[in-house]
Amino acid sequence: MALGDRALRYDLVHAAASILTTVDRIAVRQSGPLEGTVPISGAKNSVLKLMAATALAPGEFLLHNVPDIADVTWMGELLTTMGMTVERPAPGDLRIVHDGTLVPEAPYELVERMRASIVVLGPLLARYGRARVALPGGDDFGPRPIDMHLRGLEELGASFEFAHGYIEARADQLTGARVLLEFPSVGATENVLLAAVLAKGTTVIDNAAREPEIADLASFLNRMGARVLGAGSSTIQVDGVEQLAPVEHTVIPDRVEAATFLAALGVAGGELLLAGARHDHMDMYAAKLGEMGMRISPDSEGIWAMSTRRLRAVDVSTLPYPGLATDYKPLFVAMLATADGVGIVTENLFAGRFRYVDELVRMGADIRTEGHHAVVRGRPLLSGAPVRAPDIRAGAALVVAALKAEGETIVGDAHHIARGYERFVEKLRAIGADVRAC
Repeated sequence: MALGDRALRYDLVHAAASILTTVDRIAVRQSGPLEGTVPISGAKNSVLKLMAATALAPGEFLLHNVPDIADVTWMGELLTTMGMTVERPAPGDLRIVHDGTLVPEAPYELVERMRASIVVLGPLLARYGRARVALPGGDDFGPRPIDMHLRGLEELGASFEFAHGYIEARADQLTGARVLLEFPSVGATENVLLAAVLAKGTTVIDNAAREPEIADLASFLNRMGARVLGAGSSTIQVDGVEQLAPVEHTVIPDRVEAATFLAALGVAGGELLLAGARHDHMDMYAAKLGEMGMRISPDSEGIWAMSTRRLRAVDVSTLPYPGLATDYKPLFVAMLATADGVGIVTENLFAGRFRYVDELVRMGADIRTEGHHAVVRGRPLLSGAPVRAPDIRAGAALVVAALKAEGETIVGDAHHIARGYERFVEKLRAIGADVRAC
């Protein structure tokens, strides 16, 4: 693809991203009970890594169950600037094509939008032996260093230099090795996995992340011809192969989106079917909701849940999978804000993820924070107020909390929510929530 063609494609995709982010405020009024079926979209945290993995082989890839969200558009924009063609042949589908002659560079203006873009580092090193990737941006909830990514790739033979805000990476030949992660980082596991599939010899990743999205990525790579064993456990073995081939793949459902609608049900009450959701991907979350008084169970079509009374307060601690994900925490804080009793929420993974608490306090929530802990004393009702969404999940949590707030709540900076939720307002309206884009 000529440079001019890439620039044109960049402009087209950038225009699509602008359309996705034009809604910047969401108005919410007290709602309930909620009732109906919510279709759960493909997982944001999986599809972005699958898109990065297409750099490992030339040809045409076809992904199904791809959510129509800003982050997918931006990752498509990144792949386009590297020389791929990214298009949507039908709703929910994504076609990615390239001829194998990519420009292995991820520019700052794209990488700064989302941290997930750092995962292109592994596949670019594996296939092209070099990469120039800007240091990542993304959600504003504290530092999340990429040291583990780089150390893991160094074990495979990569070397790095840093200049002008970019990582300059090189590897004449990646070679299999034992990589021991000091923490089960999802991103580090993915980057090492994506590099190891084309490395010479066997790689063993110990203390690997166990999230369903890791297993989905491994399934995708195995379809391409990789040899990955143990994904979903704490030890992953990768036997390197010489080449991979393009494939067709269906993205797993988004467990955080499912969790968000379950939280909305907990706050507003009612009965929902989350079509396509997988209970086995969120066992711990479902168990905690059961402790709070919600009825929830797997269904042949997804997950069924009912909430008929005010939730009970519980204590919550975030932990690596299969523990409670840090992405769930704002949802728990929102539910506890109107639950009966006092709950203590502890953040064990990232600093700074209580920055939305001040917005809930503006709505009348009784929350005190100290370090990694938040003490939430539930109130029967909150009070509508203008608030601001600081990131994707906190923004969704503010909308959830507003379902039990007198008057009207205006959630500003709602473009953050569009990064991770497909048709969020429309889905809420379809189950009876009084919510609108404005």
